[in-house]
Amino acid sequence: MRVDWRDWLSRLARLWRGSLRVRTVAITVALSTVAITIIGAYISTSVSSNLFDQRLLQVKTEASKATMSAQQVFTQAEDLNGTVDLEGVEDSATNAIRATVSSAPLIAILRVPGQTGASLMENRANEGFDAGTMLSSQLASTVQNGGRDQLSWQSISIARGSSGQSDPGIIVGSLLEVPAAGEYQLYLVYNLKDVQQTLDFVQRTLVLGGLALVLLIGAVAYLIVRLIVGPVRQAAESSEKLAAGQLEERLRERGSDELATLARSFNRMADSLQRQIRQLADLSRLQQRFVSDVSHELRTPLTTIRLAGDVLYDQRASFPPATARTAELLHAQTERFEVLLADLLEMSRYDSGAVQLETDPTNLVRLVEEAIDAVAPLAEEKGTEIRLIAPGGYFEADVDARRIRRILQNLLGNAIDHGEGLPIDVYVDSDADAVAIAVRDHGIGMSESDMERVFDRFWRADPSRQRTTGGTGLGLAISLEDAVVHGGLLDVWSEPGQGSCFRLTLPRQFGAAVMGSPLPLPPEEEAA
Repeated sequence: MRVDWRDWLSRLARLWRGSLRVRTVAITVALSTVAITIIGAYISTSVSSNLFDQRLLQVKTEASKATMSAQQVFTQAEDLNGTVDLEGVEDSATNAIRATVSSAPLIAILRVPGQTGASLMENRANEGFDAGTMLSSQLASTVQNGGRDQLSWQSISIARGSSGQSDPGIIVGSLLEVPAAGEYQLYLVYNLKDVQQTLDFVQRTLVLGGLALVLLIGAVAYLIVRLIVGPVRQAAESSEKLAAGQLEERLRERGSDELATLARSFNRMADSLQRQIRQLADLSRLQQRFVSDVSHELRTPLTTIRLAGDVLYDQRASFPPATARTAELLHAQTERFEVLLADLLEMSRYDSGAVQLETDPTNLVRLVEEAIDAVAPLAEEKGTEIRLIAPGGYFEADVDARRIRRILQNLLGNAIDHGEGLPIDVYVDSDADAVAIAVRDHGIGMSESDMERVFDRFWRADPSRQRTTGGTGLGLAISLEDAVVHGGLLDVWSEPGQGSCFRLTLPRQFGAAVMGSPLPLPPEEEAA
């Protein structure tokens, strides 16, 4: 089975970024491990150096005593006739050396090479002493040239038979003067296996103690972080619930420490937010009810005014010019008042959640053609050409045709008002999941600050600008609500001097989610 390291690294990264507890414990354990490792290494080095120095001092002391004892035996060995029993003396010297030392080192007595004119005493060495591996030429030369009062030593490795393993050791050399035989080198080889075992035990103890200490520190850090992060996590979860509308959510207040103070402060904040939200909700309901009631109450007098105005408007030809102009203004403003009242009623329905859609499978290309025909007189008056670009695809969608037609007429009306008489392109495209309609003009365009507020109620990009359609400032706000209630999106793109583009994206199946749009924003323009 192949391990996906990228997936594992991605999970670890998400866990690292998403958990304060994991980060705190991991950092604490890592820093503790580094500190314990440094301290353990220092202690191990100090203990090793101290053990070696003490053992070396002991070895040198014993070697010095052994050299003096052996030299004394050789010096006193000459009899009254001036002859020496070299073999017997060598045995006596070896016994004197063994009696002097406290351990059982390897002993070797070797003749200094290059001597002539003297009697010979055989070289003697314990079994296990290998001059080829234990005795270096550098140490032999140092011993030979150092004189009888100087000790020379060197660290070596002592092989354990044929196992291939070895123990640390020290070899100490000194110079002996043997009567009638010349100069000999005395070597004592000490095995430091016991010192190494002590050092290994200390190092194992340090490692095990360090691991136990790291685990203990990690456990303590986890408990402390849990005590601290737990209430913080509860506060975060309560905040999420408050944000989701569960205004009754509160934290437990226990004790008098900082966490309890945090809980009390959080609960006071939640109480204040709950009161303010309820006040705002009550004010919003009153405002919505006021707008709805006023809109309904104005319909009856507006109908009467409209009927009277129509009578005057129809007879304006028989009136004096000033009176006829007054009748025309009354008729125009009454129509505008009716549009504003209808928009206010529609917004009140959205605010109260009373909007109900009547969806049917609808061909959006035909719906766009109907919307273009509806604004054709206005476009002709402004000298604006409206071009429909529909390359083909899945154009049917489950929509409320009346509301989508209203969106299109709002977008086309705005494009004509701000298009400076330049052509307007209407794009319709689709895929298997969504249908998109884009209305692109080439007029004055908008700034970024204007685009941020373009869907606000009663907002206009330029209130002083003469508008042909005489809008109420609610058209785009209602269009956005119509798009959202279909589960769609209404996006805008604009640049000053380059024009604007509004793109409506709707799911082909009502209730489905819109994952993308078949049209880019703005759509790519075809070459002329």
